[in-house]
Parts: sequence; C-alpha cells; structure tokens
Amino acid sequence: MAIALPSRERPASAAASASAQGEREMLSCASLTPEAALAKLSSSDKGIAASEADERRARCGDNSVEKEHKAGPLKDLLHRCSNPLVVQLLIIAAVSLAMGDQASAAVVGLMVVLSVALSYFQERRSGKAVERLMAMVKTTCTALRDGKETEVALTALVPGDVVVLAAGSIIPADLRLISAKDFFVSQAALTGESMPVEKNAAPCDTAGKTALDLTNAAFLGSNVLSGTARGVVVNTGTRTYFGSISRKLAAQRTLTSFDRGIADFTWLMVRFMVVMVAAVFLIVGATKGNWIEALLFGLAVAVGLTPEMLPMIVTVNLSKGAIAMSRKKVIVKRLNSIQNFGAMDILCTDKTGTMTQDKIVLERHVDVTNRESADVLRYAYMNSYYQTGLRNLIDKAILAHSDLDVERTCRKVDEIPFDFQRRRMSVIIDYEGDHVLICKGAVEEVFNACSRYQVDDEIYPLIDMLKHDLLDEYEDLSADGYRVLAVAYREFPRSKEVFSAGDESDLVLLGYVAFFDPPKESASAALEALRKAGVATKILTGDNALVTQKICREVGLPVDHIVTGNELQGLSDAELTAAAQKANVFARLSPAQKEDIIRALQRGGHVVGFLGDGINDAPAMKTADVGISVDTAVDVAKEAADIILLKKSLLVLDDGIMEGRKVFGNIIKYIRMGASSNFGNMFSMVGSSYILPFLPMAPIQVLVNNLLYDFSQIGIPLDRIDDEYTQKPRKWDIGLIKKFMIWIGPTSSVFDYTTFAIMLYFFGCIKWSSAAASQKVYFESLFHTGWFVESLLTQTMIVHIIRTKKIPFLQSAASPALILTTVAVMAAACLLPYSPLAHPLGLVALPWTFWPWMVVTILAYSLLTHFVKMKYFAYFGAD
Repeated sequence: MAIALPSRERPASAAASASAQGEREMLSCASLTPEAALAKLSSSDKGIAASEADERRARCGDNSVEKEHKAGPLKDLLHRCSNPLVVQLLIIAAVSLAMGDQASAAVVGLMVVLSVALSYFQERRSGKAVERLMAMVKTTCTALRDGKETEVALTALVPGDVVVLAAGSIIPADLRLISAKDFFVSQAALTGESMPVEKNAAPCDTAGKTALDLTNAAFLGSNVLSGTARGVVVNTGTRTYFGSISRKLAAQRTLTSFDRGIADFTWLMVRFMVVMVAAVFLIVGATKGNWIEALLFGLAVAVGLTPEMLPMIVTVNLSKGAIAMSRKKVIVKRLNSIQNFGAMDILCTDKTGTMTQDKIVLERHVDVTNRESADVLRYAYMNSYYQTGLRNLIDKAILAHSDLDVERTCRKVDEIPFDFQRRRMSVIIDYEGDHVLICKGAVEEVFNACSRYQVDDEIYPLIDMLKHDLLDEYEDLSADGYRVLAVAYREFPRSKEVFSAGDESDLVLLGYVAFFDPPKESASAALEALRKAGVATKILTGDNALVTQKICREVGLPVDHIVTGNELQGLSDAELTAAAQKANVFARLSPAQKEDIIRALQRGGHVVGFLGDGINDAPAMKTADVGISVDTAVDVAKEAADIILLKKSLLVLDDGIMEGRKVFGNIIKYIRMGASSNFGNMFSMVGSSYILPFLPMAPIQVLVNNLLYDFSQIGIPLDRIDDEYTQKPRKWDIGLIKKFMIWIGPTSSVFDYTTFAIMLYFFGCIKWSSAAASQKVYFESLFHTGWFVESLLTQTMIVHIIRTKKIPFLQSAASPALILTTVAVMAAACLLPYSPLAHPLGLVALPWTFWPWMVVTILAYSLLTHFVKMKYFAYFGAD
C-alpha cells in the first residue's frame, strides 16, 4: 500500500503530528527491502517522471523547513510596538493625554509613528532586496527524473524522488537508502555527535528505535563525508526530522562580536538613562515641589537619552551593505557577518582557484623513471571514468585528455570511494581476465600501500633503499609546480566480488599523472590589495609543500617556511598558536588541522576568514569568524558559508571587505553621536535641574527635540566613508566608544552652560524669581526656547564633525542625503519659535540679538569639538 502524500497546507498547530507521522513513515520504510520501500512510495529505481513530480509538489508543497518566521504586516507592526522603547513612548503619550496635555500626546504619538513606520518600511524594503540576492545562490541535488540524472533544486524534491549522493552532498530530504557503498555521513547538525556514521541499504529491525537510530536512513540537515549512495525521498519539508525541530533552530542565532557589541552599547545607554532619569526626577521633585511634573520630565528625558533609532540604523546599514556587496559579486547569506567581514585581519584560503586559474590540465603521465607511459594514462582514465563519487577537476582533466573506449574492454566490479583519511580512491574492473583494483591518490598515501613497482612490463620489489629514488621524480615534478597523483594497481581473481579499503595493500606502483594549474594573472595584485587593506593571507592546503611553494613564489607571496601537517601533530595549544601566527603557508593539512589553525589564530586575537569550496573546507568555514565560499562550491561548503562569492577571485573579496568596513563605519558614526550627545546631556540636565528655579525644558520640548534629532540621523546609512577609514580592519571596541563618549560629551555641556548663562543674564531670565506671574511664564518660555534651539542646532551640526576624522566640509563632506536631513532639522529649529507651532510647544519668538550669540556658539562648539576629537584620535590611536 502506497504511503499517502501529505497535503500542501498544514496549520502550525499540526507541526508535531506531522513530524510524528513522518517518523512513522520512515520507520515503516526502513523495515522493508529497498524494492518494497520504492513500491510503497510509488516509485522505482529509475525515480519518477517529471510530470508526476510536479503533481506531487502541488500536493505536498515545497521541500523547505521553518526558517525565520516572517510575520504579516499587522503582526510585524504590533511586534515593533511591543519594543520597550516604543512602550515607554506610548506610556508617556497615555499619561500626557490623561492629564489633558494633548500637544505632548500628539508629539509622542508622532514619534511612535516615525520610529515604528520608518523601521518597518526600511527593513521590509531592505529585506526584500536581500531575499532577491539570496535567490541568486541556489542549492541543487541530483535526482532521477524520467530515468535520467537531473539537477533539481532542493525545494523541488518530492516523496518518491530517487536522489544520487556522493562525498560533499547535502542530504536533501529524509531518505531511505536503496544502495550504498562505503557511505558515511555527518549528523552533527542533528545529534551534536561529530563522529561519522556509516549507513547501508539493508533492511533493519525498527523495534524500539527512533528514526536517527536507523542504519539505512539519511536525514535532511546531515551531509555526506565519503562514499556513494542512492536514496528514495520519504519525507520533505516540515515532515522531516529536521523540520520538526526547525522552529527551535530558526529561533537560535549565533551572536557575532558585532551583535554582542551592539547589546553592550545598548545596556551602557540604558544604565546612563536609569541613573540620569532617577537623578533628574529626584532633583526636580525636591527643588520644584511638583512630583507629577518631575515624573513627566523624567520620562521625557528618558526618551531623549534612548537611541531608539539604533535598530533601524543597524538593519538598514547592513541591508544596504549587502546590496552594495552584491554589485561587487559578493552575496551575503547572514547579514550580521558583514561586520566580521570588514574586521577580518587574516584570510586563510586554499591556493586552488584563488591564486590559480582553477583550470587543471593533465600535462604528464609518466612511469617511475619519468618516461611517458600509456599504461599510466589508461589506468588513470579507467579510475576516473568508473568512479561515482565526487568528480573533481582532476578527474575531468584526465577524461578530457583523451577519449578511451573503456566500456568495450572492461566492466566495473566495485568501488572504494575517496575519503580524507586515506586520500585515495580505487575502482575495481574486470579487465583482461582479472579483477583489477586501480588506485589513484596522494603520492605518499598510495606509496604507503605499495610493495612493488613496475617499469615497462617488469615488476620489482619496492625495497626501502629504492623508495627515495622512486620519489625523486615525484619531487622534481612538484618542484616545477605540477600537482602529482600516483597510480597503482593490484590484480585479484575473478572470484572476489566485494572489496574494501583493506584491499588497498600490496599494490604495484605504476607511475604518476602530473597536472598544471597556472597562477592567475590577478593573484599578485589581489594579494597586494589585501595586504594594503591590512589583511594577511595564509595558505592552508592539502597539497604538497613543493607545489605550494612554487605557486606562492610565482604570485609574489613570500614564503619563509612551510609548515606541514606532520609538523603540527603533537603541538600544544600555545605552540600551535605561535606556529599559526608565524608561518603563512601550511601544506599537507587534513580538514581537522585546518580547523585547528583557525582556532589558534582566533586565540591570538585575530578575526579570521576562511575561503574554501571543498568538502574538507566546511569545518574550517564554520569555525572561522566569517566563512566564505563560491557559487560553484560543493553544497556543504555553500551551506557553511556566511559570504558567497559569485566570482572566485581575491580581488572580488577585497571589494567586499571594503564594503563591510563602510557598513561598520556608518553604524559606528551613529553610536558615537548618540553616546557623546547623551553623555553631555546628562551633565546639562542634572546641573540645570538643580540650579534653575524652573524646568530647564518642558517635557514636550524634550520630546520634539529628540524627534527632530532622530530625523536628522536618517541619512547616516547613505553617508560617505573616508577612504582612510577602510584601509585597515575595524573591530568592535566598546572601550573606545566609552572613551569617545567621555571626551566629546562634556564638550557639548560647556556650551549648554554658556547658553544658560546668556539666557539668564543677557536676556534677563534671571529675573524670573521676582517677576510677576505673566512675566515668569515669558522668561521661562524664553529660556526653554533658547536652550531648545541651541541644543538642536549644536547636536545636529556636530554630526558633521563626528562623522569624520578629517576637517569637516573642507576635507570630507557628508552625503547629500545626510546634508539634506541635517539642514532640514537645523532650519526647523530656527523657524519653530516663529511658527504657528510655537505656542503649542511652549516656545516664544527669540530676539534678533540671540542669533549672533548662536552663530558664535556653533562656531566655537564646532572648533572645540574638532580639536578634542583630533586629540582623542592622536592619544588613543583610534579612527
């Protein structure tokens, strides 16, 4: 009886039952023979027809699991309104309305609309753009459709599809294996177990077992380490085991140093806000005697000190950076990795395809005496032709070199797939009356499995005294820049039909095949560009030291000493850290050793990126601060990557790094502005609340001031970054932000207090105490207006001072967008006291004599802030 296919629509409440049903179906198929399992799924060993696949997809839906849940517009807006900062604004609006202050309630409501609506529309627009970019990177698998191997998008798989798996493949759905050969998978993403798990196609006893215990099932979320297999799809989408836990996984996101830094800054501001609001509330309540007024003023101050635009600024900056990077052929999979991309100071990469052209050509096929050998070519060709694992560039180069009609003379018997421990692979063919095992792989590993060697038609014992002589030819080829593989064989009687890795012994060394992958013409320029950008390049390769040294010399990468994988064995963590930082080229590395080197560099305080495209690169990419892959990489490498290059070039990488630094620079601008402004306001608010007989500014004025200042910051994501800023890695440092805040913040307070003095003594507000009631209202409003205008003008103007290390306007101009928003806000500050809005806001017209004072204040504030800023940069060596 065929398994009933799931319907397309499935309510969220049914997720648990769907996964339970999926597990029952998997257990049911596991107990059957492969043929019976295929029949139960209405399939065959030739797969299903393409038309049938379309019908099943229409019923079952896409093969996709729960990712980050995207709420609808209404739910999204409500979620944004639940933000503590927005809730605080809503509370203030409600209290103001309850007390009859409709004006304050309206202003606070406008602030809520600005904060929520701007964040919503900007993030939605940026999010759609990023989704379009992500669609450029597609993961596919090989499935049998209409009896032919076809590349199919993972989302298009349906129950009954038969998929073809090899080393490097991602398991695209929950599968019942129908054939397998030396098949090992990693289920670490599902179980946390790092050891490989062997799978086979035989029926198994399911009594008392869970799905993960099944030896003939493979699950979405795992990947193939070695071997080959075919499997029939049992469950897709949310019915998979991975789908059952996807909601939990989607909610979990690894925090980068950038995320932690933003959180640290936010809590820093919250602590300042709590301290200041408490102080202001107590001082105003005690000195003015009106605790309700003190509460409203304290809440308004809290809003004024909170960087409520930070989430929007961060998200829009990251999204804008992702779009800009896409124009440089760099696709960002995880937005929060952009900062690490810009902060990266060490790039680790394999040489293949980054420094070389990735166009491998078979140049030589020689015996052990370096003479051209047709036998070596024929045996290498048969090995590449019949292997069914991951067919790499080397196999393609061998098959492209000549066209031998091997099927007419031989028949495949078995295969021993490649893995990274043996570093070799073998096929067994029925050839000239024997079963011949043909082994091809890394020279040292094949050599270790050989006990004899062949010259012409003669076979000789491989005694120890000859080993070094026979390896001379290999070393000479390697020194000339060739990538060399050894070819060996062993004959078995026809009665032996099943083979394993243990049969790779007592081989006859036949000769070598040598390949050439010429260096890229752009490699030298790319390495120099990275060096100038403050990024050191380290080569981590599984290739031999001689080839690596030759390529490095040709591209201008200095090599003092090459460290091999053997030299790293047995080193302590401290010794490995020292070795990793000192050497820049590592050869003959295993995947685990690449990962160890990444960790060692991180222990040394470096932000490390890893560029890879192979199966053996995935662990190192996950360990690195930023994993980088290419669009042509194997699936497991693309899945592990944070950044994907559409062009495999270090020049493209350099462009992406520059964009990452620009994104970080604009976010830091907002943080510096908010931190220094708030710290300065703390001194001004606390001091003025104590020395003045009235409030230094009405609550509604504090709110409007903050609203307009927030508006002036909207242009920051579009601002320019000085070229000098992008010339070295930028790491998050909350300590430097604190220092900047302490240096720049009090500077603004100086001019707040000079404004207090001018308003009190030059414009007569000091007479408030002895004035009549009507005059008191005027003097109080005049003081409020003067500080409101000065505060808004200076903190908005200072955006242009803080945004650059250079002399503003003369050496570094802001973007038109930032100029427009800041000029608009400054114009509003000047016009509001004379506008119809003045009375509702408690403002009065300022005398013309105020403006010369204001011009002098702005000029003096700008000059002093620039002077203090330059002293800060010189003293701390910061940028």
